[in-house]
Amino acid sequence: MRISVAGTGYVGLVTGVCLAEIGHKVTCVDIDVKKVALLNNGVSPIYEPGLEELMKKNVQTGRLAFTADSSSAYGESEIIFIAVGTPENEDGSANLTYVEAAAVQIAEQIQNDVIIVVKSTVPVGTNEHILEIVNQHKPPSIHAEVASNPEFLREGSAIHDTFHGDRIVIGSRSVFAGDTLEEIYKPLGIPVVRTDIRSAEMIKYAANAFLATKISFINEIANICEKLGADIEDVAEGIGKDARIGSQFLKAGIGYGGSCFPKDTKALVQLAGNVQHKFDLLNSVITVNNRQPLKLIESAKKHLGSLEGKKIALLGLAFKPNTDDVREAASLVIAKELVKEGAVVTGYDPIALNEARKVLKESITYSDNLAEAITNADAAFIVTEWDEVCTVPMNIYKEKMSTPILIDGRNIYRLRDIPEWMTYVSVGRKEMIKTN
Repeated sequence: MRISVAGTGYVGLVTGVCLAEIGHKVTCVDIDVKKVALLNNGVSPIYEPGLEELMKKNVQTGRLAFTADSSSAYGESEIIFIAVGTPENEDGSANLTYVEAAAVQIAEQIQNDVIIVVKSTVPVGTNEHILEIVNQHKPPSIHAEVASNPEFLREGSAIHDTFHGDRIVIGSRSVFAGDTLEEIYKPLGIPVVRTDIRSAEMIKYAANAFLATKISFINEIANICEKLGADIEDVAEGIGKDARIGSQFLKAGIGYGGSCFPKDTKALVQLAGNVQHKFDLLNSVITVNNRQPLKLIESAKKHLGSLEGKKIALLGLAFKPNTDDVREAASLVIAKELVKEGAVVTGYDPIALNEARKVLKESITYSDNLAEAITNADAAFIVTEWDEVCTVPMNIYKEKMSTPILIDGRNIYRLRDIPEWMTYVSVGRKEMIKTN
């Protein structure tokens, strides 16, 4: 089918590339002319394993193109995906400015009957609002339908998730629109869940809120384990064996971040408030997550006293491995708090330095070399579980640091592997104190 995708951000780019890979002719639209030129030359603006290779392949085969000329792209399409950003407003609600602008542009330029598919994460009722906008701006002779098709991609695993997902959710008002979308995805062989539009919109928020709840729950259990002398790794394994619970998202640490969970949990609280429902459970999830990264600061002060003038290395700045995304990353909270305490901070990351620098500016120094980052450090914080961090020889901490104090926010090491010369603090487990 002839498909257009509005937006070449994370969701739009991955969606466009993968639809081209399964045989559709796809045009991705972006207003940034320079970005479009780079994309057509096979250069991805985001870091996502495997994406750039697939993009180059499908551009070369002619199934994938990028353009800033929206009129030609939308005018010839049978299906148009809206995959633009929905950043949060100050009150936590979703900002629909970009979605609405895309809807107007599409409506003014379509030349034949079309199905407009909203892939952006939007509040319940937004698809109906988009249909109203389209009907106001489209030519009277053209019939347009709007369908909801939320994405469930994990950054760092988005290509795999597209081709091996758990389900594809399609919310539509008509059988025709639902059947058409199902046919588009048929080559993937993934189970399809068909719903009404509002249920599809809600599924996205509910899924992310539930996963965020699991993370905050296990972190609260971890905090109790520290006080009672239990080991969170054993506890998580024990409850994770229950098929009703499962082991995924029961990894204690410094909380969730990224572009989805923080934004979507707050948006769902706001949605609940709009219908006079106080979502106490999710409010607590957000509160737990907001304070979790500060545990590393508390541990550092416990072992170093005042942090004034102390050199601290942050190992990892991206919110998770295999991405350069630092949106709502724990590293940003930790770095800002350390600077406030007077610490001298060096941030290490193999991919995300440029993105982190946009937020933290020159308040910290940056390094793409782990050994350099920890040189003469008084403590090192493990913030992102990059392979480069997990596999570094332990002796490097003894050789390079002033004091080998490792504060592990991701529990990457087994306690039995900690050498006697190191002070090691993790989440929900006993401290390992160096011997004299």
